Amino acid sequence: MSEILELKNLGFVYGQGTPFEKRAVDNVSLKINKGELVGIIGHTGSGKSTLVQMLNGLIKPTEGEVILDGKSIWAEPKKIRSVRFKVGMVFQYPEYQLFEETVYKDIAFGAINKELSGDELDRAVRSAADFTSLKPELLDKSPFDLSGGEKRRAAIAGVIAMQPEILILDEPTAGLDPMGREILLSQIVRYHKEMGNTVLLVSHSMEDIARVADRVIVMNSSKLVMFDTTKEVFAHGDELEKCGLKVPQITRIMQSLKQRGYDIPDGILTVDEALEALSALLKKEGKIW
Repeated sequence: MSEILELKNLGFVYGQGTPFEKRAVDNVSLKINKGELVGIIGHTGSGKSTLVQMLNGLIKPTEGEVILDGKSIWAEPKKIRSVRFKVGMVFQYPEYQLFEETVYKDIAFGAINKELSGDELDRAVRSAADFTSLKPELLDKSPFDLSGGEKRRAAIAGVIAMQPEILILDEPTAGLDPMGREILLSQIVRYHKEMGNTVLLVSHSMEDIARVADRVIVMNSSKLVMFDTTKEVFAHGDELEKCGLKVPQITRIMQSLKQRGYDIPDGILTVDEALEALSALLKKEGKIW
């Protein structure tokens, strides 16, 4: 896989040079490949939100570099706006940023700023709406007439319509009910698979990250403490505990069964994997599953 994004000794200090100076990100270096879905986890205040805001130039690093497609995004500061079309950012509770007369216009806003127009713009808007499962009849409605989950999807569609090379989602399922979370997560996975774009997903839900991420970034106290495959990261439960994190609940259950002597394989992260393992165990013992 070819590399799309590299962080070199990246750091950021809020209030630098003042009595209120606070380091949010400290010397982070890593590489992300094209087409990966990377999870980003960490306790509140670990630096993950500051980290992702540096990736599209919303915050300028106080140290280090963000390299996109082989070029520092701050090499030409006057062109930083173009980076934000390549690296799309969806903030927490993005529905609060809806403001246009119709859902269609809201989704189209960023794409228009990218200078899409005519049929190309219309295709981008309708494709983005489709990826987020917004029905065509909703496009002519006011965004304020939508349900909470529909507003969230409309806001995400607005970023997708800009056709970014990298899509960053900061806690996209926060505040949604279980059904809404499941729907939105499945839409993100569908977008990633069909478009093949790079996706970075910030989440407090270990279950969500375990289900969808190829690799996982773990932040703690402004530092990068792990960056590895999802299975490898969640195999280090003790280290995650020190960061204020936990392995997925189903993983803890299966580890507990293994400790009690059941023949359970390591590295189970999802309910589907657990069902498969339990089915195999029952068949091995001659029981019907």
